Amino acid sequence: MRVAIIGGTGFVGGHLTDALLAAGHEVSLLVRAGSESKIRQSDRVLATSGDISSQEALRSVMEGCSAVIYNVGILREFPSRGITFEESQYEGLVRTVDAAREVGLKRLLLMSANGVKQPGTPYQETKFRAEEYARQSGLDVTVLRPSVIFGDPEGKMEFATQLFTDMVRPPIPAVSFFSGRSPAKGAVVMSPVHIEDVASAFVVALENDRTIGQTFALGGPEVLSWQTMVRRIAAATGRNKWLLPMPIWIMRVGATLFDWLPFFPVTRGQLTMLEEGNTADPEVLRQLIGRDLQDFSVDALGYLRE
Repeated sequence: MRVAIIGGTGFVGGHLTDALLAAGHEVSLLVRAGSESKIRQSDRVLATSGDISSQEALRSVMEGCSAVIYNVGILREFPSRGITFEESQYEGLVRTVDAAREVGLKRLLLMSANGVKQPGTPYQETKFRAEEYARQSGLDVTVLRPSVIFGDPEGKMEFATQLFTDMVRPPIPAVSFFSGRSPAKGAVVMSPVHIEDVASAFVVALENDRTIGQTFALGGPEVLSWQTMVRRIAAATGRNKWLLPMPIWIMRVGATLFDWLPFFPVTRGQLTMLEEGNTADPEVLRQLIGRDLQDFSVDALGYLRE
């Protein structure tokens, strides 16, 4: 079938494109002007110029498609540049759903995130409201909620690459976040999930009508602390790294004062989500795709080696 991807030129979108093409599907992408060079397998996809602010462009990219994947999300807002959670994660989804109904497209797969809720951080709330709008749209909807995603970014940015760039590569101690009063009792934990497993989940969900109306939390095979993840990244890149324990409340004080500055490393919302953790039962994803999951191992992180 032909599948439209809204948000198909970034790290996750590129892997979704590859997985869909490998499974025998056709792909249509909505591509912002100037981003044509970011298209994976450009000779095999149909690109429509435009962005999520244009209802006409959304209708155009979905013409002739049997399904649409909404895969737009940001980790940080820049309101002065018009980059907001509201626009990217909610309003864009609303326009996509409305455009799908206008062209008679019924199948929607929504890339959400593990831990979304209302009330929550602005990131969590806009993702949650997008889910609710999609479910009430009358379309055949499947929602996928991954934990943090890792894997070869092929020149783009992803979770492990960001940690390597910000914390492991610099010749200073890496920060080891924890909540509460001690690192032992307040460890930040996550279930990092490999991009190939996430992409497979989308393909399986697309091809299996039994996933319609369902929500899947996608986590990798291990629940890992922040310290363990940083140490594995260091080991994968041949480095020894000293970790400096850092209470989240101290970083929150700094973020309260300075997270409006683009260079400040974390926002208040990101710290809140770190404190909450980001884990998921690996059996959900394992049963969905029917195979063992790739772990956050030194070998799997080999793409980080310079």
